[in-house]
Amino acid sequence: MDNIFPIFDTILSTEDKERLLKQRAVVVWIVGLSGSGKSTLARGLENELHQQGYLTQVLDGDNLRSGINNNLGFSHEDRVENIRRAAEVSKLFADCGIITICSLISPTNEIRAMARSIIGEKYFEVYVNCPLEVCESRDVKGLYKRARNGEIKNFTGIDSPFEPPEDPDLEIRTDIHSIEECHKQLVEKIIPKIKYK
Repeated sequence: MDNIFPIFDTILSTEDKERLLKQRAVVVWIVGLSGSGKSTLARGLENELHQQGYLTQVLDGDNLRSGINNNLGFSHEDRVENIRRAAEVSKLFADCGIITICSLISPTNEIRAMARSIIGEKYFEVYVNCPLEVCESRDVKGLYKRARNGEIKNFTGIDSPFEPPEDPDLEIRTDIHSIEECHKQLVEKIIPKIKYK
C-alpha cells in the first residue's frame, strides 16, 4: 500500500486552480436594457483580458438561449430560471478559476439578488445605464420595433419592467461616454480583481 497517496481523492479547491492559471476568478455580471451596450462591453473585456493572458468565458442571452436555456421563453418564471441557470453555470466556471463575463438583461432586483446569492463573493455587478429612448434608437436587431408592433411579448422596457440596480459594483453610462471610455472604465475596475498576487 506504499503507492497509495493519502490525498488522491481530495477535491481540488478554487485556489488550486487559480494558482495554476495565475489569475483570480470573478463573475462579471453585466446588466442593462437591450441595446445598452452590454454585449459590446463583454466582448471587448474578453478580448482585452485574453490579450493580457487571462482565461475567460462569455455567457450571454444569445448563446445561453440557443443551448442550455433553449426551452425557456420570456415569462417571469422563465426569466428567473434563465438567470438561475446562468448563475449556476457561472459559479462552476468561477470554481475552476475562470473569469466569467455574463451579459444578461437581468431585469429585476429579485433576479439579480438570486444571481448574487448563487455566485457569492465572486459576483461583480456592472450596470450599463442607458436610457430606453437611446437603446431604442440603436435597435441593432430590430427588437424594439417588433415589440412596439406587438410581435414580441414581455419585452423588457416596453411591456415588461426593468428595475435599475440600486447598488451596482460599477455603473457605466454608454449614452454619455464613448465606447472606448466605457471599455476603459470596465477594464480598470476588473484588472485589480483578477491579478494573481
